[in-house]
Amino acid sequence: MRTNKITALLFVSAFLCLQTFGQTAEELENSRLKLPNGWSLTPVGKNIPLGDLPLNLVVSHDKKYMAVTNNGQSTQTIELIDRKAGVRLDSIIIPKSWYGLAFSKDNQFLYASGGHDNLVRKYRVANNKLQLADSLVLGKPWPNKVGVAGLEIDETVHNKLFVVTKEDNSLYVFDLATKEIVNKISLGTESYTCKLSRDRKILFISSWGGGKILLYDIAKSAIVGDIPVGSHPNELLLSKNGKYLYVANSNDNSVSVIDTRNRKVIEILNAALYPDAPSGSTSNGLALSEDQKTLYVANANNNCLAVFDVSVPSKSKSEGFIPVGWYPTNVKVVGKTIYVTNGKGLSSFANPQGPNPAQRAQVVLGHAGDSTRPAKVQYIGGLFHGTLSMIEQPSKAQLSVYSQSVYKNSPYTKEKELLTEGEAGNPVPMKVGEKSPIKYVFYLIKENRTYDQVLSDVPGGNGDSSLLLFGESITPNQHKLVKDFVLLDNFYVDAEVSADGHNWSMGAYANDYLEKTWPSSYGGRGGTYGGEGERKIANNRDGFIWENCARNNVSFRSYGEFVAGKTPRLDVLKGKVANFTSYNLGVRDTTRFYEWRKDFDSLVAINALPQLSTVRFGNDHTEGMRAGRPTPFAHVADNDLAVGMFIDHLSKSPVWKESVVFILEDDAQNGPDHVDAHRSTAYVIGPHVKRNFVDHTMYSTSGVLRTIELILGLPPMSQYDAAATPLWRCFTGEANYTGYDHLPANVNLNDKNPANTPLAKFSEKFDWSREDAVPDLTFNEILWQGIKGTPAPSPVRAAFLKRNHKEDRASIEMD
Repeated sequence: MRTNKITALLFVSAFLCLQTFGQTAEELENSRLKLPNGWSLTPVGKNIPLGDLPLNLVVSHDKKYMAVTNNGQSTQTIELIDRKAGVRLDSIIIPKSWYGLAFSKDNQFLYASGGHDNLVRKYRVANNKLQLADSLVLGKPWPNKVGVAGLEIDETVHNKLFVVTKEDNSLYVFDLATKEIVNKISLGTESYTCKLSRDRKILFISSWGGGKILLYDIAKSAIVGDIPVGSHPNELLLSKNGKYLYVANSNDNSVSVIDTRNRKVIEILNAALYPDAPSGSTSNGLALSEDQKTLYVANANNNCLAVFDVSVPSKSKSEGFIPVGWYPTNVKVVGKTIYVTNGKGLSSFANPQGPNPAQRAQVVLGHAGDSTRPAKVQYIGGLFHGTLSMIEQPSKAQLSVYSQSVYKNSPYTKEKELLTEGEAGNPVPMKVGEKSPIKYVFYLIKENRTYDQVLSDVPGGNGDSSLLLFGESITPNQHKLVKDFVLLDNFYVDAEVSADGHNWSMGAYANDYLEKTWPSSYGGRGGTYGGEGERKIANNRDGFIWENCARNNVSFRSYGEFVAGKTPRLDVLKGKVANFTSYNLGVRDTTRFYEWRKDFDSLVAINALPQLSTVRFGNDHTEGMRAGRPTPFAHVADNDLAVGMFIDHLSKSPVWKESVVFILEDDAQNGPDHVDAHRSTAYVIGPHVKRNFVDHTMYSTSGVLRTIELILGLPPMSQYDAAATPLWRCFTGEANYTGYDHLPANVNLNDKNPANTPLAKFSEKFDWSREDAVPDLTFNEILWQGIKGTPAPSPVRAAFLKRNHKEDRASIEMD
């Protein structure tokens, strides 16, 4: 086998002023928008609005239509588009959906995955409209675990429908004439999609969780082999002549090119912006030009297309990059036009030509079927409304300009992996491996609060106190900490919800599995949580901060993070967890503090304290207005007291002089913020941290991880922590060893929610045993009305070049 690893690294020339189609360098520069994760967008071409999280785009065989499946947390839809005119013809709601989409050969029908309804829906295409015509059933709906993923149709030879799944990890084969399942085969791991060979003899299946392509022989009705590829193979693309199969490997930033006759990988295309880049490009969409000479690769997390010359098999060459929207998920080419679905739209604020996430929400209490799906959703999980980009194939000169823009949009460079910004003598080293006076890092994770909910009453910060819920009277210690040490009012979480939030918090990345599956779960459509080590496929390819420590001989211990009960969910954590209660709202965070203190003191006594301790204090999540349970104030006050007692005890211990504490929320989904729905609280405490300082620098979850890594001498884990700004401005070379005295709670921690109220009765409809089991738009309404007695304001999405402080109101109607 001959394997060439091709790197999509293009050193572009000076700026060019072009008269050809497309934006000039100056126009792209002027259009740049910064996202809350520190990356930027300069999307090119014409764009039309789509729905929530478009995952797949297909073109009818006559090239008249395109269809899109929108698979987000809010309203899921199938859209029919006039390809030539670039106009949406129809949009119909589908109760549950996911990725799988295909036109029939005669273009009269569209088959679509029904997601966790565990069926394939068949729509008639007539008069430019979609009409539900039939369904092919794989099994009973969720909680029956099937999970329809990708599908393929063969009406020419076998008259079969092939469907792969991601819950029972199987291949289902339907006879289209009888609509009966004629074969079902276990595939072992989650599958993404499937593609028929040109001769219709072999079905290629991307084993999403298995790192290989499975070969299903249709005549034998059996798996007859496999081809190893990269990590998380997802989209499949077959060349017109059937000789080559292209496989996108999302965790490897790569595309495997398979010779279908010899069933071997003949080359690997590296689609990242730099050679040997860590995970973070998330290659997940593929298209070939009409002449089959150019391959386009959608890099979801780099917000671009990588372009390759594939005219000579096994000798492909990088051509450059094209900037598109936020999180591109799919790409198709018809004629000279490139079509791209952007999963999260065009910017970090609502597309004014698309669905408006600042519109009024109606949450109907007492009607369980409606309560999880408001018609107009402000919840962060439903704020990302996708777009369809239509881009003319660029000339070489235009592609050079586009490539320059992609590199400018990316804060990641290869050099930043080892050397980042900072200052000489700062406790946060600028270079990986340099010494820091800090030896012990304590990393505390809390649950789901925005900045304005907690700290908007702090002078000197950018807060809107009209959104305050848990101010100084409820969180005296957190307020004292930001006054005594550093106030961060421009910090943003990288995640949207807890399912991806804990993976971001511990790994500076959430892979394509998490990004594409949590919206169904959070939308009440079935599916598992997946994050925090719950499912292997959801784990980052190279692990998390603990694996990073293990690879670099840094000692560590976890208190509640990625732990179920007292059992670690990751192999690396075996023997590295304490007798500490993981997430359980029935146990106080102050109780967890005492559990931590006992373990901490015993380790200090024998000089065995690990260099990194990850600790989970999650009761600021609260249980809403659930009858007989602690009030929201009591829960948050308990959490605040635990934080204060933690800092107090640490500051009076023998290791304080060499310690630092970072505290953040895993996500900010549960409430409004006047700047951005990702803006949250973060705290930095220690003798090497500045006192009485306000830092307005834009920071992120990945930036906190990068700071921890630099202190401990660790390399970054992904492109995101490599790119992120470390929090060096919060530190000083002149240590202040003064201890911290915690403040008592101002709230009775025994206060309980009253029974027999409308909010209490409604709260009983939900599962409070785990994080995010309650729809958070509803949860936020419960909290706000329970505390303030008025409808809650909605979260705001804002462009970072143009602030938008407009707010709208949501309401709850009670029986």
